[in-house]
Amino acid sequence: MRPIIGVTSSKELGKEKYQIQLADTEAILHAGGLPIMLPHLTEEADIDQIAEHIDGLFAAGGYDVDPTLFGEEPHPNLGTIIPSRDAFELALIQKVLELGKPILGVCRGAQILNVAVGGDMYQDIPAQKEGDVLQHQQKAPVEHGSHFVHVEEGSLLHRLTGTEKLRVNSRHHQANRHVPDSFLISGTASDGVIEAIESKAHHFVLGLQWHPENMAIASDEPSQKIFKGFVEACVEEGDE
Repeated sequence: MRPIIGVTSSKELGKEKYQIQLADTEAILHAGGLPIMLPHLTEEADIDQIAEHIDGLFAAGGYDVDPTLFGEEPHPNLGTIIPSRDAFELALIQKVLELGKPILGVCRGAQILNVAVGGDMYQDIPAQKEGDVLQHQQKAPVEHGSHFVHVEEGSLLHRLTGTEKLRVNSRHHQANRHVPDSFLISGTASDGVIEAIESKAHHFVLGLQWHPENMAIASDEPSQKIFKGFVEACVEEGDE
């Protein structure tokens, strides 16, 4: 039996339909998981039931996170926000953390994970981060690794990939800024932008600023190892 992986979905403004990326489902399937798309529900009982029935949560990429959720007014460069998605994901992440189940968050998913545990983020890296920054919105194919990430030795990310230097793709203008003490910053770019965070208290709770799903289905070995490790953690959860 494949472990059931809940995949968070996105919406377009003014359009009443949910959507997920094929790369997300393909990377999970290839690693041995069974991806299930999750709608934006609001009732606590429904969110609790989802959290109880999935073996792990994949918090996918997507539009920007509402800055009022971490006490800030919107920056002029803030992009599209989907309030129903923010509310659902915050509640679901907190419940999944409470249950101790695995979480893998990518791009926006890493950011909403950090906000859910009390962190905050840059609404727009070029405008808000001091100093020179890398090109974090690459002009290259989605599977292309456009810059490097230093991996913290001994971290979950290091154990999964077996390397202290990863080449990653980059498609974001927001990033995590302050990370709570309960989480470890396990990956950083050369300009200091946080690229990976992980829980110190959970077996597998990992947020990555890049998109390993695109690289995994293009046969990038470290990305495939990340998904394999995630799905294996979900198998262990389902066996308990």
